[in-house]
Amino acid sequence: MRFKHACIESLAVALPDDVWTSAAIEERLKPLYDRLKLPAGRLELMTGIRERRMWAPGTKPSDASAAAGRNVLKASALRAEQMEVFIHSAVCRDMLEPATASFAHRKIGLGTDCQVFDVSNACLGFLNGLVTLAAMVDAGQIKCGMVASGENGRPLVDRTIRHLLETPLDRNAIKPFFANLTIGSAAVAAIVCHEDLVPAGRPKHRLVCGSAHAETKHSDLCQGDSDGDTLVMETDSEQLLLAGMDVAKATWTKFAAESGWGVGTPDRVITHQVGSAHRRKLYETLQLDAAKDFASVDFLGNTGSAALPATLALAAERGALQPGQKAALLGIGSGLNSLMLAVEW
Repeated sequence: MRFKHACIESLAVALPDDVWTSAAIEERLKPLYDRLKLPAGRLELMTGIRERRMWAPGTKPSDASAAAGRNVLKASALRAEQMEVFIHSAVCRDMLEPATASFAHRKIGLGTDCQVFDVSNACLGFLNGLVTLAAMVDAGQIKCGMVASGENGRPLVDRTIRHLLETPLDRNAIKPFFANLTIGSAAVAAIVCHEDLVPAGRPKHRLVCGSAHAETKHSDLCQGDSDGDTLVMETDSEQLLLAGMDVAKATWTKFAAESGWGVGTPDRVITHQVGSAHRRKLYETLQLDAAKDFASVDFLGNTGSAALPATLALAAERGALQPGQKAALLGIGSGLNSLMLAVEW
């Protein structure tokens, strides 16, 4: 897929104030650690995650999504009434019906001349939203739209801790729940528009092209659902890592052919934020320079569909990605599905 006129006009995050360290989570799990003789520090050592953030109890995904949406409007040269499409792209939703986008749209204060809908695809949802808006811009259907993701990991982590403490599991039986403890919360939003709407003097952050790959035979390796008011998820982390590398390699081959980029082309590489082992293995598999990586997983954890775009926003905010530089966005989500995008920042 190639894009001609679509740009990321602005990008912004909203982060929770409540910090949960890996050490604090292990302290809550001390009865389990004592019973199974697990060493303290295991969680951070295995994942590289020092801490993650959580929204206050009662926060809805639409609240988080709306906070990012308001922030991106503050950063934008465009106005709320110019948004012709609004997409909520998170794994987390307020409810099944209506679309969570409906609640976030109202809370942001967007106009009535706006298509409003959800796009949900595990951790890949935000990138799917970017591609959807870019395609609509290039097709001439719209001039401008917004995609936002508000992920709330607190219910999943809380429920996982309770389950691990209340259920007599052995070392092997706790493995499918370990990935849950890496989850954090964050929100991010982007405005995608036709290049003609970007004011003179502002960088256009061009979406150049992208490639996708699906290996849905692996859809059983990570599955999440709701259980009343709580969330549940089980992951075969070892097999997911191996399968994910195969999917990433296949996607990168397509991406390199579509973009004409080699391993040395990107100035910055932004990946989905899973953990240190995943990041290290991905760079080895694709033979990319790890020095070009920018990571947030050590202080945000895995924030689902918000992880990659929030990391992109932080890279730009902190000067790790400069206007005019090339960025490769390497997305992957349960399913398994991968989407890689080339951006000229």
